Amino acid sequence: MVFLEGQFDIVTPDPGLFIWTILVFLIVLFILNKYAFGPIKNALKKREEGISEALNEAQKAREEMKNMKADNERILNEAREERSKMLREAKEARDTIVTEAREKANVEYNRIVEDAQRQINNQKMAALIEIKNSVGNMVLEVSEKILRRELNNKAEQEGYIQKLVDEIKVN
Repeated sequence: MVFLEGQFDIVTPDPGLFIWTILVFLIVLFILNKYAFGPIKNALKKREEGISEALNEAQKAREEMKNMKADNERILNEAREERSKMLREAKEARDTIVTEAREKANVEYNRIVEDAQRQINNQKMAALIEIKNSVGNMVLEVSEKILRRELNNKAEQEGYIQKLVDEIKVN
């Protein structure tokens, strides 16, 4: 209504209206502060704390991931070292087994060769003894035949001995 009457002057405000406007503004400000700004502040504060906690947890997670990565690297290195150690031990065991097998084979070879040499020598000695016995028997036979025959001259004896030796060679 004030607009219709034409008494509303924007440049010179009415002091009563001014006081009432300030009073209403302060009441609205108080109500907003109590019921709106307080919960908004609390919500913002909680959100800030939540974000801060999330950042701290993310930092902790990053550090934990770094530690886990370092642990994984350490475990991998230990596993590599263990594998290398096992391979080294396996190679050493293989070399030891091969060396022992070669030594046993050499010992067995030497034993077999010695046994063969011994058998050869025994057979050789047996053959020599048999030959000596045969020669001795032949000599005895020849001597017996020579003694049975009485020969008067030496030439006949030598001829007869030569004949007997030739007969023995043939047999």
